[in-house]
Amino acid sequence: MKYSKALSILMLTVLLVSACAPKAAPFECTDAIGCVTIAPGDPVRIGYALVLSGPNESLGIDSRNGIEIAVGDHDTKVLEHPIELVGEDAMCSAEGGQTALTKLAADPSLIGIIGTNCSSAGEPASRIASDAGMVLLSPSNTAPSLTNPDLAWNPGYFRICHNDNIQGAAMAKYVYEELGARTAATIHDGSPYADQLQEVFANTFKEMGGTITAQEAVNVGDTDMRPILTTIAVGSPDFLYYPIFIPEGAQITRQAGDIAGLENTTLAGADGMYSPDFVEAAGDACEGMYISGPNLAFENPIYDHFLEVHLEKYGKTLSVFHAQAYDGTMMLLAAIEKVAVQDEDGTLHIGRQDIRDALYATKDFDGITGNLNCDQYGDCADPEIAVNQLQNGEYVPLWTYVP
Repeated sequence: MKYSKALSILMLTVLLVSACAPKAAPFECTDAIGCVTIAPGDPVRIGYALVLSGPNESLGIDSRNGIEIAVGDHDTKVLEHPIELVGEDAMCSAEGGQTALTKLAADPSLIGIIGTNCSSAGEPASRIASDAGMVLLSPSNTAPSLTNPDLAWNPGYFRICHNDNIQGAAMAKYVYEELGARTAATIHDGSPYADQLQEVFANTFKEMGGTITAQEAVNVGDTDMRPILTTIAVGSPDFLYYPIFIPEGAQITRQAGDIAGLENTTLAGADGMYSPDFVEAAGDACEGMYISGPNLAFENPIYDHFLEVHLEKYGKTLSVFHAQAYDGTMMLLAAIEKVAVQDEDGTLHIGRQDIRDALYATKDFDGITGNLNCDQYGDCADPEIAVNQLQNGEYVPLWTYVP
């Protein structure tokens, strides 16, 4: 009886002390553009907007694989909440980017979005994501305009891949100094990616002392490239650079050999044509041509692990931006861990401006693609450009450029 009485007194004392103890103040969101609250056990939801159908789907599937491996490497959870991926097909067009981001931005539970692949989709996508208070991290939007505050930049946009101000200059340097070409022509398809990349190439080539004989354009969906190629052939350029996408690039490659005046012209494309699908579409005609793009010679344990997992889950990599998708996903998860406020019951509160600020403040982030540092307009890459040559259907790196 004495023991029971003493225990009752002790329990009463504990209850009184607990009742008198100060209680944690309920969370109050003071973030300038709002907060996302995630209940105990609910998932942290991340979106992706990639090209997942059509002739350029290898680019998007390659990036999606990188995202999924990153989530797996993060034990499929963040701050003890499961990670849920929500995807939309942004295709490779402005219309696709607008549709995909409109759907994703309508979901207030999404923390951020990985995408898009094509810069034409990236321009409307970055605006919609920005207006919704979200962050958009692109693995492969290389058009310079997207991080130019005087052109298409929007707050909350980040580029994990190189800027084509670097790729265009690198290709011009290779062509002029390594191949010894003194005349060149270009073809673009009107997209921000192709138009801006060929323009940087042409301007740099001229600055080095070369001559640009023609800068022509085709339309997405064109199949008869002979009229444009015939026009270009008048100048008999040493080099023809067409940094476009797989369908039109394959048609140009197949038809160029039939055009008088282009017999001795060296053909070249860029990373939009780095895919086994391009090799299949272009056939034997692509043998020996040059393709610029990011250097894939990542010599670090993270990439060794990545390739091992990728081979087991998906087989060979399909394009050149899987590592950038992996790094972008890891950067977003790190930012969530940095800024999230967690209640005692596990509820998470994530400020949207806090996420942006954390990503813009990224310094010395150790990724597959190097040491990542974001500037105030979202350029985060540690870029290296490789020039590859197609040999027996394989992309063989010949030369690298580090700015």
